[in-house]
Amino acid sequence: MMTEGIGVVEENGVPRDVAEKGGTEERMERLVALGRALSDPIRVRMLGMMADGRGCCDFSGSRVPASVGDEGICVCEFEEAFGMGQSKVSYHMRKLKDAGLVREERRGRWAFYSLDREAAGHLLAEAALHLNGNPSTDD
Repeated sequence: MMTEGIGVVEENGVPRDVAEKGGTEERMERLVALGRALSDPIRVRMLGMMADGRGCCDFSGSRVPASVGDEGICVCEFEEAFGMGQSKVSYHMRKLKDAGLVREERRGRWAFYSLDREAAGHLLAEAALHLNGNPSTDD
């Protein structure tokens, strides 16, 4: 009996020769991180807040270094909007940052978060290509 020709043809639905190429594994990890980021309704609402821009925070008396035109939403805005503490907001932001959807900017001791629209667009397009049966894209 000949067994030399038997081997793994597909792994997790991806042809082995494709899966062994470095870029595909990275793409899969990005899509998994995107799924994790979008799996929580709070994170989806946070993305919506960032898409809308700065909302509730009045920085005039807070000594938060924010100039006209500065992007981002302060952690305190998320704390107020969702009734949660700083550590919980940071947890959710880490998931969004891991997915590549959010940028963080430090101004002094304050962290401001903004939607990375270009990266989000690329990730969503990559997900659409994958779901349409084309698991690889040209970088």
